[in-house]
Amino acid sequence: MGTDMEKLKKKFEAEMVQIYTTAKEECGYNATRFLQMIGEKGGLAAAKTLIGRQGGTDGFARLWECHRLDLSVEAHVLKPEYETLFTEEERKLCRDRLEQFGYKTAKE
Repeated sequence: MGTDMEKLKKKFEAEMVQIYTTAKEECGYNATRFLQMIGEKGGLAAAKTLIGRQGGTDGFARLWECHRLDLSVEAHVLKPEYETLFTEEERKLCRDRLEQFGYKTAKE
C-alpha cells in the first residue's frame, strides 16, 4: 500500500510540474515561485499550502484570466485518482473556489 501511495504522490507532483509548463507555454505565465515551492516541499505539500491560502493565489487569478482553471492546483486536487491524497475539507475548499469563479466541478 505504501508504494502505491508513493506512486500516486509522484504522479501528482509530475502533474504539478506540468501545470507550470503548460501555463508558461499557453498563458505566458511563468510561475517560478510555484515551481520553486514544488522543488522545496514536493508537489503534495505545495498543493496543500496553496489551497489553504485565504482568498486564493495570484496563480489561480492568472489562470482564470487565461480561461484555464483546468490547470489550477484546485482542479487537479479534485481529480478522482487523487481523492486519497486530500481531506474532504481540502477538496471542498477547492470545489468552492472553482465554482465561485464559474468553473464546473463534478459533484461527489
